[in-house]
Amino acid sequence: MENNVTVSTKFNRWIPVLASVAIQLCLGTAYIWSVFQSHLIISETTPNALFNWPATHGTLAYSLLLGVLTVGSTVGGSIQDKLKPRPVIIAAGLVLGAGFFLAQYTTEATPWLLWLTYGVLGGFGMGMAYTTTIACCQKWFPDKRGLITGIIVSALGFGGLIFTPVAEALIEKTGVLKTFSILGILFFFVNLIGAFFIKNPPEGFKPKNWTPPAAKDGIISQNFTPSEALKTPQFYMITFAFMCATAAGSMMIPMAKILGLQPDSGLTKEAAVAGVMIITGFNSFGRLFWGWASDKLGRKKTLLVLLIVAAVSIVGVSFTKAYLMLAFIAVIGFSYGGFLGVFPALTADFWGTKYVATIYGMILLGFGVGAVASSYIVAYFSASKAFSTAFIIAGVAAVVGFIIISSLKAPKLKAENKSIKSIENKFAKSI
Repeated sequence: MENNVTVSTKFNRWIPVLASVAIQLCLGTAYIWSVFQSHLIISETTPNALFNWPATHGTLAYSLLLGVLTVGSTVGGSIQDKLKPRPVIIAAGLVLGAGFFLAQYTTEATPWLLWLTYGVLGGFGMGMAYTTTIACCQKWFPDKRGLITGIIVSALGFGGLIFTPVAEALIEKTGVLKTFSILGILFFFVNLIGAFFIKNPPEGFKPKNWTPPAAKDGIISQNFTPSEALKTPQFYMITFAFMCATAAGSMMIPMAKILGLQPDSGLTKEAAVAGVMIITGFNSFGRLFWGWASDKLGRKKTLLVLLIVAAVSIVGVSFTKAYLMLAFIAVIGFSYGGFLGVFPALTADFWGTKYVATIYGMILLGFGVGAVASSYIVAYFSASKAFSTAFIIAGVAAVVGFIIISSLKAPKLKAENKSIKSIENKFAKSI
């Protein structure tokens, strides 16, 4: 178990949170890809876009960003476990900034350059900063783990809300490719400055006058190493459930504006753009609200509620039009944000905060695989306007996630695992 001795410090523990919020705001541009795509790729609804590419070219760029983000999360988490958060954040800003800056040199003949810069470099840099900031702030707030995780990741969602009108304005003034470069420079400097305010608490830190509460959902505080976490069945259950849970949001985020621009949607162009802002806004609020709620209800109960909401809302959007459709899109964003606020806190509950950046980075592989698969599924069916088929698949995935989480129990104490292994070894020798 973790040491219960309080280690005091005069450092204000909210400083890393504020710096992390600024960085996560920049990472929120991951959720406004539909804005970029509508100006990049010519289609029936965007005839004045820049390139005559198939929709899958844009989907691949977005999918790569989310998929490689999971790799960057694991690598960044592993480095910060051995070093400190600051150099990881600086490196993340450099890689992310370079990715966006170099994306401006994409041409119609070189879609691979967008995949490499925005997708691979951008995703890797985002991932490095994403888990590092979450892990650092969780260590400062063991007393409010769900809330503080919700605050950090809600900033990422809120960043999408902020950068949607910013990106639209920059695109109108300078063009979509130049907008990438401007954002890249901004992201580098925000990460560079923010890095100097982010550091881990001293070993054994606990807030003054705070007593760890009684175990909830059978969870007893302990620190697993990444290799130990990999040996627990809960790791694979959570990873797969995460993949299933976020399918609805992963389908809707890149398609929110495109869906709203369909001739039979019943929405104006302005309302379609508002759809992007709605899903990012509710995505952000969902992270904060459900992170806080999970401290009260428990992680498992919260996830079960969210999975029901996700399944109902993604199926509902298949059969509605106009503003009712926007309402369902908002609920999808609300549940999606909740998953991204609760799963990091659940990871820290199950395996401890010491190596949470690395362990959560590995769990994000499930999110990444799900995001890539979901975005391709919806892009494939969108070609024939069969959005409802894709959304029903996401609804079924949420039901599968519900079944997995329903049977989820906390990992056994490491001491119990060692005892079991010892008994198994003795039994094996006696045979």
